[in-house]
Amino acid sequence: MKSLKSIDIQRASQEDLQMIMSLLKECAQWLKDRNIDQWGFLLGGGEDTEIKSAIERNETYKVTRNEQLVATFTLSIEQTEWDEHIFGKDEVHDSLYIHRLAVRPSFMNKGIGKEIVNWIQANVEHGREYIKLDCVANNIKLNQFYVENGFEYIGEFDNHSKYMKLLHRRKDERNF
Repeated sequence: MKSLKSIDIQRASQEDLQMIMSLLKECAQWLKDRNIDQWGFLLGGGEDTEIKSAIERNETYKVTRNEQLVATFTLSIEQTEWDEHIFGKDEVHDSLYIHRLAVRPSFMNKGIGKEIVNWIQANVEHGREYIKLDCVANNIKLNQFYVENGFEYIGEFDNHSKYMKLLHRRKDERNF
């Protein structure tokens, strides 16, 4: 288990599935309640199978503070169909993709999202040059968050903003 100032980050296990799905749906409802058109499909079970599969592939992480689940995110070294749709085919396999980065609403605006991004850069063994992600283009606060945390806006496709960030490579890290 790796620790930062206020959070602990670990890979999620099958035992965490229901908690993670509940957190994601809580965030989706929070967005819907604020008329932000993002993740509404989660409320109807739209990605339940993919969420479960990502946990089985060890791509999903749980973020806790004092043993309480406060956030989750998924990191994929392979493009999903969605990634390919938004970014185009990654022929050189140089990117790590972030999906479903969600912070429990009662813990928003406490720096947890920034800690997660910093943790990914410092701790994930990836062998990739970039982190890529997308978000709904009209979610102004989320777009601002990514820019403020060092992501470069690289365009928009299908009403989604595309971002990437160069990963800091360690001296002992080799491409694989």
